[in-house]
Amino acid sequence: MRVASIHTYPVKGCHRMDRDTARVEPWGLEGDRRWLIVDEHGLGLSQHQHPELVTMRAVSRPGGLTLDAPGLSTLDLAEPIDGEAIEARVYRDRPPAPVRAAGPEADDWLAQLLGSTARLVWLGEPAGSVVPWRVPDGSSAEISFADGTPLLLTTTASLDAFNGWLLESGSDEGPLPMARFRPNVVVSGAEPWAEADWVGRWIRIGGAEFHGVGECARCVVATIDQETGERGREPLRTLATHRKAGQELLFGLQLTVRDEAGEPSPDGRTVSVGDTVEVLD
Repeated sequence: MRVASIHTYPVKGCHRMDRDTARVEPWGLEGDRRWLIVDEHGLGLSQHQHPELVTMRAVSRPGGLTLDAPGLSTLDLAEPIDGEAIEARVYRDRPPAPVRAAGPEADDWLAQLLGSTARLVWLGEPAGSVVPWRVPDGSSAEISFADGTPLLLTTTASLDAFNGWLLESGSDEGPLPMARFRPNVVVSGAEPWAEADWVGRWIRIGGAEFHGVGECARCVVATIDQETGERGREPLRTLATHRKAGQELLFGLQLTVRDEAGEPSPDGRTVSVGDTVEVLD
């Protein structure tokens, strides 16, 4: 099994950024979901409310971020190290995280894109953002603005199996691309749904190790075309038939990052396209 592709999402909810390699940090891949768009109360906005976020291209770089969207000028931002200190929540049930506001220029740009008041904030110290649930022994508890765990893994074989079901159903929405599921790491060479057997196990990818916490329960965002923002019924309708557990519709594997203790150098912890993927136990 090998890494087929790597993706980060510099601003949570925005278009993906395709990567050849990425450094692994305790809270996920370098540059992944360190920025968040919030409302006037500091609560995160998502594609659920604003599907037009799929048109927003964000490119992270050391020390900053570049934003681009149809009809708007490109905006280059530096990390607001000395920006206004506020608190933000990804969801109402998540503890607030200390963040820095990007400033009025970014907020005005977002208002033009979304047609409503919004603020852009930056998580400068992810170590201060800790998940409110128990993580596996040996895993880091820090998290960026990710939904529940630092990374999401999917496999090409499971997508092929899903699209086979979609074809059999006669749906006119398929085949769906992997982008619909917004993964961080896509693995080739596995059997369909093999990732379901990786729950509770350690997985080595490139120079880092991860823990399979659980399969990913999909929400309505998966029904949004990640290029156009148009909504459909898939993949939820087909997952409800074939991949339902209780009230959850499952696709992909959520991962935590193994603690760096014992690592020779944090700089050596990377994942790259082509890296071998190995299930350790």
